Amino acid sequence: MATESGIDVLVRAIPAWKHKRIGFVTNHAAQTKEGIPSRKALLQKQFNIVKLFSPEHGLDVKGADGVLIDNGKDALTGLPIISLYGAKLKPDAADLEDIDLLLFDIPDVGARFYTYLWTLSYVLEAAGDSQKPLIIADRPNPVSGRFDLAEGPMLQTACASFIGRWAMPVRHSCTLGELAQYFNKVLQLNAPLTIVPCKYYDRNSFQPDWETAFVPTSPAIRCFEAALCYTGTAFLEATNISEGRGTPYSFYAAGAPWMNAALVASTINQLLFDNVSAATTCFIPETGKYMGQTCNGIVLKIHHQEKFRPVYTGLILIKLIHDLHPNHFAWQGYVTHVNPTGVNHLDKLLGIPSSENLFESDMESYLQHLHALLNISESWQQTMSPHLLY
Repeated sequence: MATESGIDVLVRAIPAWKHKRIGFVTNHAAQTKEGIPSRKALLQKQFNIVKLFSPEHGLDVKGADGVLIDNGKDALTGLPIISLYGAKLKPDAADLEDIDLLLFDIPDVGARFYTYLWTLSYVLEAAGDSQKPLIIADRPNPVSGRFDLAEGPMLQTACASFIGRWAMPVRHSCTLGELAQYFNKVLQLNAPLTIVPCKYYDRNSFQPDWETAFVPTSPAIRCFEAALCYTGTAFLEATNISEGRGTPYSFYAAGAPWMNAALVASTINQLLFDNVSAATTCFIPETGKYMGQTCNGIVLKIHHQEKFRPVYTGLILIKLIHDLHPNHFAWQGYVTHVNPTGVNHLDKLLGIPSSENLFESDMESYLQHLHALLNISESWQQTMSPHLLY
């Protein structure tokens, strides 16, 4: 039986609130299993949506990474769009005064620093402040809900930002509905919260098991392989190594004009041969770092998704490139709407302060540090256990 998201359940239901004034937080990546945009499917079922709220990348999911999104009007439905990645990140009282409830449906990729989760966090706070009901149409975690695959580090308060507001690991192995229940409870946000759960969802499954097509969740996450690697390769954003943006390999590749790709690939294959391998390639990014330049690179191939550790793999990859290219490798900032100076990007991604210092230790010490930082699965499962839906 094909896995169904909360939206598939909702469009078949006749909830008492469907004729109330609904503010819908969504984007075009949120679709039914038939590929119909959620907002269109709900309107076809006479749900009374009166306005839309959009996250980073905009309602159309075409906005570049980190670029401010303005308010607008939806070409598909004619509804007004209020951007939650523009002049504000949180719906204000004026946005909520002419609606009766908030509905949320946006897909996630299982990474702490993927910003749709944090848009949801602000919507949760707004619902708590206003006491407007918040209904979340839940979605499966595409990189699985297996807690043995969860990876740290846990976010430290000093590194809180819009890519990580509250304490949780990098790879969280939860659905957004589960995280919403957790944060609403432990942070006492007091949002009147209801979750519409998925159906036929096994939390041990991965997106290819669901019998539904992968819908790109943002401009650079175009396929399942990118989503699976993203929790580890996103750390490349804080370096002068391309993460493959603007190429067919976005987030499962790494390269630079100066990189010795053959040496990096062979070293990775010696260290990580059992679950992942690296092949050499050349690519010319159409956007982002080294735009228009030929990069010597590697492409990652995952052999056992149920054993693959993306955070560990990504941090090993950066350490290898760092050590093999001492005269070329450099850390760099990453400017976005929510981090206009771009500083401390690695700290924000990893969730720990002075994180660049980790890479200065020898490989043996580095591996010991990684084990201590990343090994959080049992404690995180215990923390989340009361809030799980599946």
